[in-house]
Order: sequence, then structure tokens, then C-alpha cells
Amino acid sequence: MPASDHEHEIEVENGHANGWSKAKTSLRRADETEELIDAVKSLIIPYIRATDEAAPTKATGRPQQDANGCPQNTLVEPHSPQELIERLNFSLPEDEGRGKDGLMGAIQDVLQYSVNTWDQGFMDKLTASTNAVGVISEIVLGVLNTNVHVYHVSPALTVIEKVTARTLASYFGFNGPHAGGVTCQGGSASNLTSLVIARGALYPDTKLLGSEGHRFAVFTSAHGHFSVEKAAVTCGMGVSSVVCVPVDELGRMMPAALRSLVLESQAQGKTPLYVNATAGTTVMGMYDPIREIKAVCQEFGMWLHVDGSWGGSVCFSAKHRHKLDGCELADSLTIHPQKMLNVPMTCSFLLTNDLRRFHAANSLRAGYLFHDPEDDEVWDLADLTLQCGRRADSLKLALAWIYYGASGFEEGIDHAFDMAYHLTSLVEKSPDFELISTNPPSCLQVCFYYAPGGQISDKKEENTRRTRAMVQKILSRGFMFDFAPGPKGHFFRVVVNCQTLLGTVEGLFKALHEIGQEVVV
Repeated sequence: MPASDHEHEIEVENGHANGWSKAKTSLRRADETEELIDAVKSLIIPYIRATDEAAPTKATGRPQQDANGCPQNTLVEPHSPQELIERLNFSLPEDEGRGKDGLMGAIQDVLQYSVNTWDQGFMDKLTASTNAVGVISEIVLGVLNTNVHVYHVSPALTVIEKVTARTLASYFGFNGPHAGGVTCQGGSASNLTSLVIARGALYPDTKLLGSEGHRFAVFTSAHGHFSVEKAAVTCGMGVSSVVCVPVDELGRMMPAALRSLVLESQAQGKTPLYVNATAGTTVMGMYDPIREIKAVCQEFGMWLHVDGSWGGSVCFSAKHRHKLDGCELADSLTIHPQKMLNVPMTCSFLLTNDLRRFHAANSLRAGYLFHDPEDDEVWDLADLTLQCGRRADSLKLALAWIYYGASGFEEGIDHAFDMAYHLTSLVEKSPDFELISTNPPSCLQVCFYYAPGGQISDKKEENTRRTRAMVQKILSRGFMFDFAPGPKGHFFRVVVNCQTLLGTVEGLFKALHEIGQEVVV
């Protein structure tokens, strides 16, 4: 980097080489950081503001236009991969860096060609934008750049993680003397960690010997997340160890079917190990009957894990937390504040009523790194997980909690459910759509088919074609959502969030009506 007026250079003899090296005697990192933050601020604030200003236009359901009447889309500028490669012309310098101008140019390109999740029309997957507090938390974490693996290098962040996890655990009924949790690097990692802990807690010999002498069976809902299968593969159990339990007509795991499959696995010489129940399935948003599932787990000595990555955040809502009935009986539970609470990605907690089991299963007592627990309390948090390098993801939830409060979380969740209810009612009353979700919906996604004139095609391929075509066409109107396979072909899956406005929901429905007429052959 070029020397500044604040830098002085002296020549220092290098005893290990024939020559001289140059060393700086002062730093100007604060000035450089301030300069770059100001420059980036000039890019990201207009990026966010554009979506705020475009929000009222969503209610029309029509394509956006700028002040001059030209087409404008604050959500996304869609391109194929090959087109984007050509437009970005992205490359990395082989010699000297490109400095501030190069950096700002790259950031500008990323903003221009990315999906703007701050836009009201982003109703895809199970995450949405973050918020102002989320941006601040990411800046703070970037400044700290702390590894929360051992206490002595991350004292404040360790305390914050332990307090935040323990407080969050209490919302699920985990109130024991050793209740709490840790953050993992995503929902799949949380589910994987829970399976490792289950095996180590119930069969301690596996920590030394692996699965030798056991053919474990892992049970999950037929509508459960694929990460359970990935976890089984990672643990050396294989996909064949995972047993998918049938669901009822609403999409909830059937406890009686679970019990039958456990008995069947025993008859095959397998060891029933672990049941993954879901609080908010990915597609339909259903909550499994946890209390009844726990009874089966107790009968056969199995670990009960609840994947509440999506729907667990209803713990903050007095209106909706009843859906989590029985969660306090779980051995472990995953929740993703990065989803329903709009906390920045990634932020995933693995909670429990007894952290000692996490420690027993995961600790390898690396003496050069970890220190002994104090008063039966583990302060080196990586000793509770599969990770060593750990970002302080808990701070993102902690700062949001401080700013909005638990009542603020509740208000946001209740509003999101109101928006989901409204969309569901619009779909159900319309003669041109067929509702798949329950009314009211179980969670924040609304699933439905396009059925013009009340007639859905008897050909799955035609319904899939219509769905895909409408999803593609509606991008030009500033809306983005996904689709999923169903019994009559692919259907729409629209996900609202706590920042979704009423006008956005109504504009989306207007747009769907108009676009639907364009795709019918």
C-alpha cells in the first residue's frame, strides 16, 4: 500500500536474508477505516432507501417506474449465470491492489446485481432482510473480529452468549440449573451437533469407538429438513440409517407411525437413537406433536431433538407459542433468529436443559487450548461444540433484543402472522386459486395453486409449467417467491415476514391475477 503522510519508514537489517526490509513506525488504521466506512455508507444507504421509497408502489401490483417513467426494479436485476459473468467482469488482481476506487466499484457491482432482500417484494425462502440493528451488529463484530472459542480472548462476548442462550432457552421451558445453549454456524450445523451429542450422551463408548457394534436408526418427519440426512452421513451412519416417518393430512409427524417404525428397526437389529421433530416445517410450516413424540422417545430410550429453526421464534408470541407445546421435554432444540426475527445471517442457537451433556459429548480436553470448568460451568464455549473457530453470532440476537425488547419481537411476529392470514384469506376467497395451506396457516408461508376459473389442470406438468412461468414473470413487477413440488405439480410458496406491509400482500395478489391470464394456453 502507498505510504501516507502519517507513516515513516526506517531501514531495518534483516539477519535472515541478503538485503533490507522496511518497517512502519506508525499506523493510521482508524483514519483508513473511517474513510472506507463513509464511502461504503454512501452506497448502502441509498440501496436501502430505494426499497423504502418503492414500498408504496407494491400495492399496485404493477411494474415499478422511476420519476422519468422508465422501468425500475429495486428487488433484482435478473440475469443468467453467463450474462452475469460478462456484466460483472469480476477478477482479482495478480499484483498491486486496486485501492479504494477498486473496492468501491466491486461493492457497487455486488449491490447492483444481488437480490435486495430489503425490498418488500422479497418473499422467498424463510429469511428476509435484516434491519438497522442488524447492520450495526455486523459492523461491531467486524471491528472486534473475535474468536469466541476460549474465554480469555473473548470475555465479554462469552458472557453475552451464555446469558443470551440461557434466557432464550427459558422461553422454551428449559429452566434447569444447567440450561442454556450455544450458537452454531447454521441450522444444519445445529442439527448435526445435536446428533453427535445424542450419540455421545446415550452411548458414551461411541466417543472412543465410533458406531462400532451399533447400527443406529435416526427418525425424522417425511417433511423434515434434509440436514438430518446430511448429519447421518457426516456421523458415518449413512443415509440408510434415516427413517422417514409418515405425516398426517396436515403434514405433522404421526406418533403411532413413529412407534411402529421404531419397533420395526429393532426387529432388524438396529438401535433406535434419535428422533427429529419439527417446529415449523420448511414447506408447509407445520408443527409436529412434540408431547406425543416424547412419549415414544421415553419408551425406547431415544434422544428427542426439536428442529425449530423456522417456527421456534413464536416462543415470543403469547398468541402463537402454544404451537411449541412439549418443547420443554426435548433433549435439544434448534432455533434460527436469522429467520422470523430478521437477525442477520448466520445466527443459530442449539439449546438444552442440560449443557453438561454437550460438554461430555464434544469435549476432547485439548490442554493447550481449553481450561477446566469453574464451579461446574464451562466458559470455553468451543469445548461444548464441534467448532473451534466461532463467530460471536449471539451478539446479533442480543443487540436486537436490547433494542426491540421481547415485546418488540412479539409485535413483529404477530404482525407477520396477520399478513399471512390476510394472504390466505385472499387466496381462499378467489375463484382463480386453490389453497393448500390451512386457514389460518400454521406458520408464515402460504401455499397455493393457480386454478383459473376454479379449474386446476388435471395434468401435473401443466400446473408446474404455469407455476414456474408465473414465478418468472412476476419478477418484472418486483416480487420474488418460490415454488415446491406437490401432488398436482409445483405450487406457489409465498413467505411473509415481520416487515411485510399490507399493501405488499394485496399488490402481490393483484399481480398474480394479471400474470395468471398471460400463462394459460
